[in-house]
Amino acid sequence: MAKTTKKKKTTSRRRAGEPVQSLRDRLHNLALNLRWSWDPPTQRLFASIDPDLNDALNRNPVALVNHAAPHRLERLAGDADFLTRLKGVEQDLQRYLKHKPWYARNHTPKQRKMRVAYFCAEFAIHEAFPMYSGGLGVLAGDHLKSASDLGVPLCAVGLLYRYGYYKQEIKPDGGTHPTYPPYDFDQLPITDTGKTIKLKIGRRDVVAKVWLAQVGRVPAYLLDTDHPRNKNAEDRAITHYLYGGDNETRIRQEMLLGVGGVKALEAVGEDFTVLHLNEGHAAFAPLEVVRQHVDGDKLPLDEAIELVKPHTVFTTHTPVPAGHDRFDVKLARKYLNPYLTRSKITTNQVLKLGSEAPSDRAMPLCMTALALRMSDHRNGVAKLHGKVSRQMWKEFHGCAKSKDVPIGHVTNGVHPQTWLAPEAYPVYDKHLKADWLNATPTADPWAKAKSIPDDELWQTRSMLRRRLVRFARNHSQQRALRMGAGAAELARLSDLLDENALTIGFARRFATYKRAPLIFTDLKRLMAIVADDAGPVQFIFAGKAHPADTGGQAYLQQVVQMSQKPGFKGRIAVLENYDMQIGRMLTSGCDIWLNNPLRPNEASGTSGMKPPLHGGVNLSILDGWWPEGYNGKNGYAIGDGREYTSQAKQDRYDAGCIYDLLENEIVPKFYKRGKDGVPKRWVKVMRESMRSVPAQFSTHRMLGDYVSGYYLPAHG
Repeated sequence: MAKTTKKKKTTSRRRAGEPVQSLRDRLHNLALNLRWSWDPPTQRLFASIDPDLNDALNRNPVALVNHAAPHRLERLAGDADFLTRLKGVEQDLQRYLKHKPWYARNHTPKQRKMRVAYFCAEFAIHEAFPMYSGGLGVLAGDHLKSASDLGVPLCAVGLLYRYGYYKQEIKPDGGTHPTYPPYDFDQLPITDTGKTIKLKIGRRDVVAKVWLAQVGRVPAYLLDTDHPRNKNAEDRAITHYLYGGDNETRIRQEMLLGVGGVKALEAVGEDFTVLHLNEGHAAFAPLEVVRQHVDGDKLPLDEAIELVKPHTVFTTHTPVPAGHDRFDVKLARKYLNPYLTRSKITTNQVLKLGSEAPSDRAMPLCMTALALRMSDHRNGVAKLHGKVSRQMWKEFHGCAKSKDVPIGHVTNGVHPQTWLAPEAYPVYDKHLKADWLNATPTADPWAKAKSIPDDELWQTRSMLRRRLVRFARNHSQQRALRMGAGAAELARLSDLLDENALTIGFARRFATYKRAPLIFTDLKRLMAIVADDAGPVQFIFAGKAHPADTGGQAYLQQVVQMSQKPGFKGRIAVLENYDMQIGRMLTSGCDIWLNNPLRPNEASGTSGMKPPLHGGVNLSILDGWWPEGYNGKNGYAIGDGREYTSQAKQDRYDAGCIYDLLENEIVPKFYKRGKDGVPKRWVKVMRESMRSVPAQFSTHRMLGDYVSGYYLPAHG
């Protein structure tokens, strides 16, 4: 009889799974808390859904979940590894939100009742949420993130712009072509609070919807007048463009931000104890609180002001007189008269409060003057800027000496995790061991930078430079394709820049005082520096000027045209449509960060605080924050702080100092290598930059200063 063999029973491993709609809902809920914008594991999870689509949608997880192909989500719904990772980041978010943060651990029950209402015209949280134009917005976004990490009781108020700032296309001749694509709010990381507010702007009642952007622990309430209940197109357009339109549009936006912002907080049930005005755009906010005391509580105007001032913090960011918002008397009356129709406050009283010379009835309404008179707590954004501000407002305060002007300073910072390249985390985790969950204002993991071996620090720096160069090549090729470039030009751009060359970055708002083209002052000398085969130097520029800023646009055009000259071509790159992604790539990838404003016009400047997170080094005028940050070993100072009355003479002097430093200090140190290929002297500067800058110039430290020096005194 033939021997029979028993067949083994085979079973396939059942994959874990869940309904596709359930998965979509979980991902959407995760995307609605903007903590993902500074959490690399969550970013990687979303990117893994569809990497190409993720990039095409500007790394916007809400749009990604909405547009992901059904078959892709169906596959992920049965992918046990993906579901495990999803559960992990969900749990991590909950752990973050439930963790007892620094503020709760270190303050009394009375202090924990503090609630700061932080008003700003723009917030930069992530490039997928384009409600910002430049440094003010970036600072405000980082402020919210550190408030979340530290648990500072704070909510934010701003505007939600249908068309944002603008998208920048650079034409072949270097001119700028601005475009304004509309944003679909259903594709943004925001939710409808279900609340609307109404206020008088001009002769009409204007309705604004209140949206919520959740930034970790911090709610940001954003007002939107593009609402069907507003029948007038002019009213719907109030929140169309960030800083768009004329002075009349500006005063309408600022009434919405200030007056409407206070009404929005009341509508959503936010009971604030401190008002923080981040720039003068929001000066109507304390005026609205004063009006409520006068009309609702029947207080005299002077008493109402004295009730509000102790609880108001005002931060000024503008070191030049022309930078402060002013509205002529006729325009101011056009909007104040209807607002105050039923109030016991008169327009003349408000004009006097906002006047730089109250005895002159023709003096414009100055929003900074109004903010100063409505606040007891005032600050500039760097030590030097505080000094400049005290001098600027000395006569206004009737002080014989500027030191007696009641304006202090809180030096700005940056939110470390937002700007830290994910590729740098292995070095941080191994050597610095930063405890992000237990963030405090004084924590300083960068003090351990001395423990990073030279070769590891240099390898990280070289890797980040290569990443930047490849990004710049791809970005430039995409621009060339849009302009119809042929195969030869695309091939040339594939070799744009050198992955191993000393790379200098310049990326910021292209205001004229920042002098983007300064490096081109002496073309012959610069060309010799750039083209030196033994130690080549290359530059990457990016930045936007306001479309109405013809001087700034001309500076950008000049830089583009210089990049196309023989001798510079391939060594100088200009990246269009500067946004937070380009900012992260440049600040992490550049060896040198160049900053050459006309001193003392830079209030603070935060871009240079980001490269040291990655061993980058500053080469900067002693302006803004750099006089506080420079210690003689952690970077380079351009000049000695001297100021000439002639800008042409100042430009020649400052440019000459840059060339001298490159030729005699920077290039020799960068290219002098040991047997192991590591530039020991340069790495020493890198390490000192990493050790000395990030902790001192973080928004964690900055929030600590605001809490102790401004918020708690204002809370009372």
